[in-house]
Amino acid sequence: MERDELRAGIGWDSHPLVSGQRLVLGGVEIPYHKGLKGWSDADVATHAIIDALCGAGNLGDIGNLFPSQKPEYEDISSLVLLSETAQLLKAKGLRVVNIDVTIIAESPRLSPFIVEMRKQLSQALGVDSTRVTIKATTANSLGFIGREEGIAAQSVALVTTIS
Repeated sequence: MERDELRAGIGWDSHPLVSGQRLVLGGVEIPYHKGLKGWSDADVATHAIIDALCGAGNLGDIGNLFPSQKPEYEDISSLVLLSETAQLLKAKGLRVVNIDVTIIAESPRLSPFIVEMRKQLSQALGVDSTRVTIKATTANSLGFIGREEGIAAQSVALVTTIS
C-alpha cells in the first residue's frame, strides 16, 4: 500500500422493526415501541459503517468478519464489532479519516440522539467525534421504511495509510 493512500468504502444495512426488541442506532438505545430484529443488537447505522470500513480496508464484509448465527455474536453490541473492525484496519496500516452515515427511518425522530451517537461511534473507532457525521431522514412514506416495517442506513467511510 502506498504512503498517504486514500481509500473509500460504502456500506448499507436494513433490519425489520418488531415489537419486543430494543431500538439501538449508532450505539444508542432509542426509546420506541418497536426495535430492530437481528442476531446482534441489529444496529443498522453501525453495521453500515462496518461494511463501509470493510470496503475501504479490503476486509470483505460484515458477514465474513462477524457471521450471523455464531453464538459469540448473539445480542452483542455492534460497537464491539466496530471497535474490532477499527483494530483490523490499524493492523493493515490504515486509520479512519471520516465516516458519514445516513439513517433512514419514518419514526422515531432521531435528531435528539445524534450527538450521543457520534460520541459512541467515535469512541468505538478511536477517533475524534468531528470525524463522524450522522444524518437522519425519512422515506416519505414509501416502501418498507415508509410503512414503518424497518429501518435502513447507508454509510461512506474514508481511510488513509498511517503515517
